Amino acid sequence: MNINEWIRQAHRWVSIAFTAGVILNIVVMAKGPPPPWVGLMALIPLLLLLITGLYLFVLPYTARRRSVGRADSTRAR
Repeated sequence: MNINEWIRQAHRWVSIAFTAGVILNIVVMAKGPPPPWVGLMALIPLLLLLITGLYLFVLPYTARRRSVGRADSTRAR
């Protein structure tokens, strides 16, 4: 499994953790003011989703740039 597949899989699992954190946050807020750690249950996975999501977003552009660079270098020979 290469790094791109690993990050894609991690992104999927972190999204499940984020969803669970949001649901937990909603349930706790319905019962009264939540303790500060409940907000972190959704915030930490959200930051991980941001990092992995940006990586996955940029991936096609960098792959395209690398393939164009290879095509240019083979034509120059």
